[in-house]
Amino acid sequence: MLFLIVVFALIGLAIGGPPGLLIGGGLGWWLGRRLKRRLNAARMRLQEGFLESIFSVMGCLCQADGKVTDGELGIAEKLFDQMRLQGQQRNRARAAFERGRADDFDLDAELASVNRLTRHQPVMRQVFLQVQLSAIAADGVLHDSEQEMMLRVARGVGCSETEVQQIEAMLHGAAANSQGTSEEALKDAYQVLGVSEDASNADVKKAYRRLMSQNHPDKLAGKGLPESMREVAQARTSEIANAYERITKARG
Repeated sequence: MLFLIVVFALIGLAIGGPPGLLIGGGLGWWLGRRLKRRLNAARMRLQEGFLESIFSVMGCLCQADGKVTDGELGIAEKLFDQMRLQGQQRNRARAAFERGRADDFDLDAELASVNRLTRHQPVMRQVFLQVQLSAIAADGVLHDSEQEMMLRVARGVGCSETEVQQIEAMLHGAAANSQGTSEEALKDAYQVLGVSEDASNADVKKAYRRLMSQNHPDKLAGKGLPESMREVAQARTSEIANAYERITKARG
């Protein structure tokens, strides 16, 4: 806004002298306010669309095995609470969840929309997938149909083959209902950081710092993550920090 005020003030000064300076500055302020309102409205629509896509795809995934369990419904309600969704927002989220459960729900079209929104924001895409995985794993069992649907979702939102392979590994671990032994937990930690077990200490630290920077809640908010999902983003940074701590302890 300040830029517009200065530019229009200088134009006004050049055209009309001191009175033009005031008129131009006022015009720049008015245009800046108008532009800011439009940008905020567009941002709000994008955030609302992202949230609705999260819950509609979640409903579809939870329905993949033919029924929605109490655990899966509980995860949805827990997310509503975690995101502090109230009133109309909560009603829209529930409606989106039910829309995803319908037989005529167009999953591919919804995923294409998410793909467009997160095309240049891979961390946003990962947050989206993290929420989906937590929902379908809520009952402690991952059916083949849910695994197939989850991989379809991953590819539909534009994941690379490497990302798909990582998600497959996560699904296999959840399907086996891993109790998190030290060896398994350490393997998961390397996967969280996206480095191999023979990576140098310097490379592990570099990956950790990069992920912490990319996943910082403020940075994600600047890229369009709804404020209501801040706690989800904070949980991601906690997972990254825990993974790094686990690796450094194992390495002594």
